Amino acid sequence: MKITRFQRAAVTVVAAVALPLALTSCSSDDKDSKAESSSAAEDTAAPEETADDAAGDAADGPFGPACASVPKTGPGSFEGMGQAPVATAASNNPELSTLVTAVKKAGLVDTLNTAENITVFAPTNDAFAKIPKADLDAVLADKEMLTKILTYHVVGEKLAKKQLESGTYDTLQKSTLTTAGSGDSYKVNDSASVVCGDVPTANATVHIIDTVLMPK
Repeated sequence: MKITRFQRAAVTVVAAVALPLALTSCSSDDKDSKAESSSAAEDTAAPEETADDAAGDAADGPFGPACASVPKTGPGSFEGMGQAPVATAASNNPELSTLVTAVKKAGLVDTLNTAENITVFAPTNDAFAKIPKADLDAVLADKEMLTKILTYHVVGEKLAKKQLESGTYDTLQKSTLTTAGSGDSYKVNDSASVVCGDVPTANATVHIIDTVLMPK
């Protein structure tokens, strides 16, 4: 069959129209495919940790220079102390043996162990050693005075690190103490430094301090 010039021209026009349409369709498909791939990559990407999140993680848990001397395992470790009530937990820490002796002499073991959600500012043996021996012996022999001093170290709520930055808190002795500081450096009554803070026990938060607090 002979193709006329008119038919050849029609075929040429149809081809010319179809080609750009096909190219446009392919280009659109490529864009859609790339967009879908990009979206899938974004969906599966792990969320980035912000600086605030990292700082929060680093701030959790015990802090302070004396924390390094706490045993890594056993009843005197942070994990071990966290499972025992506060007076029992303190008895497992050799750096708090003088405090434990004082608590026993004052008859406060059961009081501290059965209290709920308290904070204990616990003086180290070195803190008690700052008191002249004659004066310390006299206090240990005076149950009323000893009780007054020891209950001054106990606040009737749990105080975390953030709350130590600035605050005035009621003690079980019925007077107040103040805290101030930032970072990992805090003081109580502007005299005692927290040397190992945020130590967990079953019923209390313990902040170990380097000076015995004296009630006003």
